[in-house]
Amino acid sequence: MKPFIFDLEKQRPRISRREAIRRALLAASGLVLADHISFRAYAAPAAARAKAVIQIWMWGGPPHVDIFDPKPEAGNDYCGPLKAPIETNVSGIRIGELLPLLAKQADKYSLIRSMTHGNNGHETASYMVQTGRPPGGRLVFPCVGAVVSLTRGYDAGYKGLIPPYVVLTEPQGRFDEAGFLGSRYKPFATGGNPAQTPFAVEGVVAPGISEQRQKSRRELLHRLDTLAQDLPEDPQIAANIKAENTAYDMILGDGAKVFDLSQEKADLRDRYGRTKFGQSCLVARRLVEQGIPYVTINYGGWDTHKENFQVMRRQLPEMDKGMATLMQDLSDRGLLSRTIIWWGGEFGRTPKVQWEAPWNGGRGHWGKVFSALVAGGGFKGGQVIGASDAKGEEVKERPVYPVDLIGSIYAQLGIPATTKLPNPEGLPTFVMPQASDSIPSTGLLKEIMTA
Repeated sequence: MKPFIFDLEKQRPRISRREAIRRALLAASGLVLADHISFRAYAAPAAARAKAVIQIWMWGGPPHVDIFDPKPEAGNDYCGPLKAPIETNVSGIRIGELLPLLAKQADKYSLIRSMTHGNNGHETASYMVQTGRPPGGRLVFPCVGAVVSLTRGYDAGYKGLIPPYVVLTEPQGRFDEAGFLGSRYKPFATGGNPAQTPFAVEGVVAPGISEQRQKSRRELLHRLDTLAQDLPEDPQIAANIKAENTAYDMILGDGAKVFDLSQEKADLRDRYGRTKFGQSCLVARRLVEQGIPYVTINYGGWDTHKENFQVMRRQLPEMDKGMATLMQDLSDRGLLSRTIIWWGGEFGRTPKVQWEAPWNGGRGHWGKVFSALVAGGGFKGGQVIGASDAKGEEVKERPVYPVDLIGSIYAQLGIPATTKLPNPEGLPTFVMPQASDSIPSTGLLKEIMTA
C-alpha cells in the first residue's frame, strides 16, 4: 500500500482514501502509535471569549490593494481597472468595489492593513503566518490549528466524532501543519467538493457506494472476524472495536450528517453561493455549530502572477457571497460571538501592476505589507488597525507581525502565551515565542479585543 499519491500538477502530496480512513480510525481511537505522550497538562483554561476558529486561508497570497486596502489615488499602475472602492456600513472604511455584500457587514469585522514579515516565498511565508515563527530553525513548529487541536482537542476532553481540526477541502500543502506535535494533530482534510451532491468526504462518503452497501460490508466483516468473537475482552481487540464503531458513526451516523448539506434550506445555500468556496463556508458553520474547535477553508487560486484582474472579477464575487453570508448566518444563530473568523494569506501582492508580457496585468509576491481580517470571538467590528503608505508598498503605521495576530487569537481562545508544548528534545517550549527568541512583535491587538 502506498498511502501518499504525488500530484504532479500541484506538486504536493495528496492523501488516498484508504489513508484517510486509516487516519480517521486512528484519530478516533487515539491510537496513533507515534504519539505516546499525554498532553493533558497543556489543556486550555475554561474561560475564553471564543470556542472556535474558522480560518479562511487565501492560498497563494491575495492582492491587498484590490480587496481590503484599495488605493485609487495611486493611479492606474497600482489599482488598474479596480479604481472605484465602495463605502461600507461603517463611516470612513472603504473596501474593494467587487465586495458589495461584505461592505454591508463591516460592523462585524475589523481589518488589519499593516500585516508584515518581509518574506516573499510561499512556503516560508505560509509557515511564518501560520506559526508566528521564522523558518529555518531546528524545530518545525505547529500551526494555529494544530495547537488548538492540542489544547482544545482530544487531550482536553474533546469527545466529538469528527476530529477537532478540519480542513475544507485540501491540506494547505505548503508546510507540515502539525510540526513537532506529530501526526495526531494533523488536520482531517475532507477532500471532495461540498457544492456536489453528495459531498464525497474522504473516508466518510464513498462515491458510488450506497449506505446499504456500507452496512452490508460491515455485517460481512463481523461474520468473518472470528477472532473478535472469540476474544471480546482482549484490550487491543476492544480498542479496535471501539475505533470501528466510531469510524462507522462517522460514515453512517451523526458524524456524516454534518456534511450533508441537503438538510439546509435551498435559499440559504443559494445565498452562500453554489460554489466550492460558498458551500465550504456553509459546512464550516455546521462544523463549529457541532463543536469542532478549528476549521480551515483552504481557498486556492490567489497566486495571480498573470491576469490578476480577470481572476479578481471571477473570484471576489464568489468570496463576497460566501464570507458575507457566513458572518450573517453565524450572527443570526448566536455563534459569531464565540467563533473567530480569520481571513488572510501568506502575503499580499505587488502594489504596482506588471502590465508587460507575459504577466499581462499580474501581481507578484509582496511580504512587506498586506491585509488580514478578523471577526467574532471577542474581536470588535468596524475597526481598522494600521495603515500602508499611499501606494500600498510599505507599512505606514502600527506594524502587525504574524505573532501578534496569532497571540491575539490564542488570547481570545483562552490559551495562555505560556502554555507549554511537548518539545521532542525536552526543552521548555511555549505556544508563543519568548523575549529571548528575538522575534519581531508589537504586541496583542488590544485595540480590537473586548475587555
